[in-house]
Amino acid sequence: MSRQGHKRPRLSRKALALTAALILGAGGVTVIAQQASAGIAGRDGSRTGAAMTLTIDCPDVGDRLRDVPQPVRAEVDENLAQLDAQVADAYTKLASDQTGQTGRTGSGQAAGGRQDSLLEELRGRRGETIGRVADAIGRVTQRPEGLQGLSSCRMMKASVEAPAQAAGADGAAQAAAGSRKGGPARSDFVDITTVKPNVRKPARAAGASTGSFSSRCGRNENGHFNPDNVIVAPGVSNGAHHMHDYVGNVSTDAFSTNDSLAAAGTTCSNGDRSTYYWPVLRLRDGRAERDAKAPGGGKDGNVGTILKPKQVTIDFQGSPVGQVTAMPRFLRVITGDAKALTNGNGNANASWSCTGFEDRQLKDKYPLCPKGSDVVRTFRFQSCWDGRNIDSANHRTHVAFADRDGRCKKGFKAVPQLVQRIVYGVPQGTRFAVDSFPEQLHKPVTDHGDFINVMPDNLMAEAVRCINSGRTCR
Repeated sequence: MSRQGHKRPRLSRKALALTAALILGAGGVTVIAQQASAGIAGRDGSRTGAAMTLTIDCPDVGDRLRDVPQPVRAEVDENLAQLDAQVADAYTKLASDQTGQTGRTGSGQAAGGRQDSLLEELRGRRGETIGRVADAIGRVTQRPEGLQGLSSCRMMKASVEAPAQAAGADGAAQAAAGSRKGGPARSDFVDITTVKPNVRKPARAAGASTGSFSSRCGRNENGHFNPDNVIVAPGVSNGAHHMHDYVGNVSTDAFSTNDSLAAAGTTCSNGDRSTYYWPVLRLRDGRAERDAKAPGGGKDGNVGTILKPKQVTIDFQGSPVGQVTAMPRFLRVITGDAKALTNGNGNANASWSCTGFEDRQLKDKYPLCPKGSDVVRTFRFQSCWDGRNIDSANHRTHVAFADRDGRCKKGFKAVPQLVQRIVYGVPQGTRFAVDSFPEQLHKPVTDHGDFINVMPDNLMAEAVRCINSGRTCR
């Protein structure tokens, strides 16, 4: 993608270094690694002198499920949500313990014993819940084997890097305060001007669908927020353990149904009742947001001022190799992985950049944007559908990404590709982070987007006609 607008002024290296220091601020510190002097690389490639935190890495049971019969899906989803709550609870205990250990000496053995005890307690709770998942499936079809092997979790180290100013009594207090918030590390940010262009687009073949269709749904001016996730945890309040921004359907929460979504109003000007949602972006400024004491907010380590987007665009685009077919109504699609820190990057699809530099997309870093440039999050959703299902047991296998050439794999058909672009005016030199599950530490790679297609059939048909005929419809 080419740069937009006039050429942006670039910050000097000194100015960018100052910006990085300001962004880190005093938050996000837990246990200071007892290493050699700062700036010397350790054996694992990390920089010594960095603060390290322990987080909890558990196998993602939901992602392993491939066949959950519809009669027991609600029961299974409720138990999977309990697994998430158990990990969040265990992480809160771990973070509190680490905060208490900051600055202490001679307590490593005791701390290790407490960590072992915490993991054992968590393993027991998870084992019971996973057993209920297997039992529920077994009542309807063959009981899944091997799920109990997913009960055990482990401690995982992650860098949160202590700021230079966090020294002495004041610094220790700042570190302790930041530990429960799990803020981003300095290494989670990168100067966008140092990133090489990395966007590749497949070549268009004869018969490509080159048009586009847009829904104008606003910027969540009506303040529709909640920490639910009706796709992954239907019927469970605070199923996401982080706050979501919503546009489109005005009724979406954990208890929404296809019927309630179809009957609800919308913020979209064309009558699109689809629901579009994503984790909020916050300034890590220490200010008490309205959810500071609420689930999904401060109780789950998501703190600071929620940023309202400057711009949200919702576009549906075509296939570079042929025509697209209509999405089925109530199709559910998740792009990205909210647990990518512990799950790995296999399903990660974060895309961070800056206005004027969108030919450079970042997957696991937050961008430091030059003066006059805004932070951009872009979600490119899966554009291949299996032709049968509106959802799947793990909420992934019924849809897929096209290959590098833009082709869908065998058995899948091309549908309009949803592309969401969200722009934020982040004040220069301020820390920011995406909301996350507590144990995911607000890492940029955990960014994700969710979509339920609730377009009336005639509107979806119009979108397909626009895309296949090469028109731009807004």
